Amino acid sequence: MATDATVIDDMRRWLERAVIGLNLCPFAKAVHTKGQIHYAVSAATDAEGLRQDLIFELKELLAQEPSARDTTLLIAPKVLTEFLDFNHFLGIADRVLRKMKLDGTLQIASFHPDFQFGGTDADDITNYTNRAPYPCLHLLREASIDRAVAAFPEAEMIFERNMQTLASLGQGGWDALGVGKSPDEDPQK
Repeated sequence: MATDATVIDDMRRWLERAVIGLNLCPFAKAVHTKGQIHYAVSAATDAEGLRQDLIFELKELLAQEPSARDTTLLIAPKVLTEFLDFNHFLGIADRVLRKMKLDGTLQIASFHPDFQFGGTDADDITNYTNRAPYPCLHLLREASIDRAVAAFPEAEMIFERNMQTLASLGQGGWDALGVGKSPDEDPQK
């Protein structure tokens, strides 16, 4: 079974090589360089456990100054490994945000090893814009997003540019990044 340290190392490598390295998110480098990303590994083995961890991490993010913790990656290596189950959980996560009255304060982005956009084939390279080594809920501060978008001209073009980047890179290029789970690590054991 992957240790928390291995899971974090895998996610950090994905962030550095894919997200920052390919400039999939032009806002990620600054918070990474400043050490403002918190990596939280959930021990949850079911959706309710992950929901509880989500509530905890949302509260923890709000309790921190943005200069210390601007964003959190809540990584779930032992639960929701099937993409459709994970996708269903995103509705639960949104309800948690609403119930906590955090709409407009925080938002949740999602990443999954088998992420698939509607209308695409599972092996479509553009799906990799949202693929990470483990299921992950990215907790973001709305104010930070607003500042980043204001500083980045044509932020709405990021999605299209990312798809073009991955199409140019191709599956072989993605595989060469080495951004998957560490070898011999199986969180299901």
